Amino acid sequence: MLWVVDAVRAVIVGVLAVAIAADAMTVLLLAGIGFLLGLGQTLYHGAWSGIVPTLVASPELTRANARLQSGSLITDTLLGTPLGALLFGVCATLPFAIDAVSFAAAAVLALTLSGDFRPRPPTTPNPWRRLRDDTTQGVRWLWRQPLLRRLCLTSGITNFVGGGLIAILVLYARQTLGLTNLGFALLVASFAIGGVAGAMATPRLSARYGPPRVLRLTAAITAGTAVAAGAAPSGLVAGACIAAYGVANLAWNVTAVSLRQALVPAHLLGRVGMAYQMVIGGGITLGAVLAGLEADAFGLRAPFYIGGALLLAASLISMRPASADTPTPRGSSGSRVHTVRRRTGDTQATEPERDR
Repeated sequence: MLWVVDAVRAVIVGVLAVAIAADAMTVLLLAGIGFLLGLGQTLYHGAWSGIVPTLVASPELTRANARLQSGSLITDTLLGTPLGALLFGVCATLPFAIDAVSFAAAAVLALTLSGDFRPRPPTTPNPWRRLRDDTTQGVRWLWRQPLLRRLCLTSGITNFVGGGLIAILVLYARQTLGLTNLGFALLVASFAIGGVAGAMATPRLSARYGPPRVLRLTAAITAGTAVAAGAAPSGLVAGACIAAYGVANLAWNVTAVSLRQALVPAHLLGRVGMAYQMVIGGGITLGAVLAGLEADAFGLRAPFYIGGALLLAASLISMRPASADTPTPRGSSGSRVHTVRRRTGDTQATEPERDR
């Protein structure tokens, strides 16, 4: 799934680069490409969230997810965004051509992963029917688990607010805070820097206080920092608030993903991950639309205040006791055994990994 999706996305972005070079770009074509890339991201996320637990032992899941999300944030926001703007200034086609190459490189890297990642043989030869059945099974299983259902709802609200704030951030920076292009770039960078710090601190926080407490605390902090960023009198204060928002947001994400991977049965990890991604993607899209309407009706600070109130509601959802509705951990309905390779010095040892 990983390498196939990235190979297809390399072709899609390559078509985009060619269309720009030929001056044939239209809004309809851009929307269609955006749809296909979003579809690919949903499939990729499901495979990614399912494959990590097969490569990493359970006690190391939080640390592995923290490193993966930190790396993504650094290469995406801190490096990719300014590099893309710089390349676009040189030639409009260049950033898209390089992006197509990056997808192809990612597909090659995914091909180098060794091991048996198929938990069971397919039950039907029809791939479309199997995809439909698997997706339905993932949604139904998620809906029947109160704890994970609450986590999914909280993720949807968090991304609903985040998508809205991203959509109006450039206008807020320019018109309300009076920042220049550099000032706006620093605002974006402050979130990324805070996010990396939050992700890297999560393993220690989770080990010391436990995932439930980390989820409750970080959900409350995101609510407070969103409101504070909206009320900020200057770009410096707004940057500090956005950095704190990034710390809490990434700590919450890493903890939630790790908890989901630890609780969902192995054969359902990808399907449940896709169900999550549908909620998250829908939240981001709706949040962007509604934040624009809120800003138009009540001013550019309004989405921060309304978003803070929604995040506070999400934090209250997270604060409910989890002990009574925690699903059975993976492995209780039958151990899963994967072949994993671990390096010991200069040699490789192959051994079975069983769920705890």
